[in-house]
Amino acid sequence: MPSSDSPVLLITGASSGIGAATARAAAADGWRVVLAARSQDKIDDLAAELGDDAALAVRCDVTEWDDQQAAVAAALEQFGRLDAFFANAGFGASRGFLEESPEHWRSMVDTNVYGAALSIRACLGHFKEQDAGHFLVTGSVAGRVKLPGSLYSATKWAVHAMADGLRQEVSETRIRSTVIAPGMVDTPFFDERKTGVLEADDVARAVLYALSQPDHVDVNEVVVRPN
Repeated sequence: MPSSDSPVLLITGASSGIGAATARAAAADGWRVVLAARSQDKIDDLAAELGDDAALAVRCDVTEWDDQQAAVAAALEQFGRLDAFFANAGFGASRGFLEESPEHWRSMVDTNVYGAALSIRACLGHFKEQDAGHFLVTGSVAGRVKLPGSLYSATKWAVHAMADGLRQEVSETRIRSTVIAPGMVDTPFFDERKTGVLEADDVARAVLYALSQPDHVDVNEVVVRPN
């Protein structure tokens, strides 16, 4: 269980799915977690489940720069440190360039791409100051292949490029950058329960694998597919 000197992980999109599963897995592994999401009631419930010593709930819309800065500040104020940031918030869209609304597209691009960029910006100054830190982001198998009519796939290509761009920028430091790229996962991302797909816990274990490596090891990408 976490203690007063345990490392701290901030997770966006922590209210459900991969984010919530990762929070539970990290807390069980001895991390303290900052739960950032727009759904205040859900992250409050999760923080209560994990315990006040292990978790802090902070409302955060990742498309708002002030919210992202405030989440990092809250982590430092509450726990006195920030060791890793998991930029997990995101959502998808139906395939087809005549599907969905332009408003849905804009919101998805803002969340998946701009939100991830703001997450890097929010934690990077602190990581550079301490010359250590681990930035992780939820990519996708869809960010490694070209899918017909998929703007969502394009956003995940951008996320993969962004994470590697960060890796190159901080290559002379002890800061690490990891893309967690799952295939289809059974989460609230989908309207109906899926079968023959990954569970959120499967992805959470991949996150913990990357986080658990010694300082001289930088796991840049973890691709997880259902078998």
